Amino acid sequence: MRSWASNVLGASGDFDVLPTIGSKELIAFLPGFLEAKSVLYPEIAYPTYLVGALLAHAEPTAVGFDPTQWPKADLVWVNSPSNPTGRVAPASELQAAIDYGRMHGAVIASDECYFNFPAEKTGPQPQSILSIAAGNNKGLLAIHSLSKRSNMAGYRAGLIVGDPELINRIREIRKHAGALLPAPIQAAMAAALGDEGHVHEQSERYANRRRTLAPALVALGFRIEETHAGLYLWCTRAESDMDSVRALAQLGILATPGHFYGEAGARHIRVALTASDDEIARAATRLHEAAANAGR
Repeated sequence: MRSWASNVLGASGDFDVLPTIGSKELIAFLPGFLEAKSVLYPEIAYPTYLVGALLAHAEPTAVGFDPTQWPKADLVWVNSPSNPTGRVAPASELQAAIDYGRMHGAVIASDECYFNFPAEKTGPQPQSILSIAAGNNKGLLAIHSLSKRSNMAGYRAGLIVGDPELINRIREIRKHAGALLPAPIQAAMAAALGDEGHVHEQSERYANRRRTLAPALVALGFRIEETHAGLYLWCTRAESDMDSVRALAQLGILATPGHFYGEAGARHIRVALTASDDEIARAATRLHEAAANAGR
């Protein structure tokens, strides 16, 4: 796992690696493990950042992308590529988050679960915050999941990489809570992390589905925003998210309303690329037919 962190994430310097029971559990309980009193998270974000803060009785604050505008906090979540938008944070933004952490003594937790799925080889490429840190990992944690990377959702296999002091603290607390990852699962993780071939195959599969579905949504009047990586399309038709959800439901297509990820997403929807290739193709056909019937 250490060699994977070095070779794939670009981690260097002094760092530790800890397997976790999936990434969702770690995200939910990290504020409690760290005894954080205040937590920052993206204004359009995976809901578990907020839930984790509430479970820890910490003060949660949704923030934009500019760390110079962030209030002081104990723990900051950054997420690149983003769920739900697919936005890839530029290196300058990740460096600014690191600088914020150094200035305020905050832990910067980087959720990188969609790291392996860029939309196109020529587009913005995801980077681990550990590669930006260039060996100074103090106060930094990178969170990864094999559920996405290796299609191992049922295994509940994740890992955190970063500051050895922070990881040791989490390890000691978790040891007493009994939340240890079984050895057979760890062995399966090691095997999966040792093979990048299947990851590249998965990545290309999602990219092909994106190429099929995105133009069909555009044909029906949707504008796709930010989506440079991940497993979703983040789109809007300048209407209520529920109106968009209902319009697609009439075509037999399910989408998630954007307000699930924060009120800033209330005019967007998230469309998943996790259906089969055949199902994606059928959905695209329905969208194109609906657009033709509407005279678009």
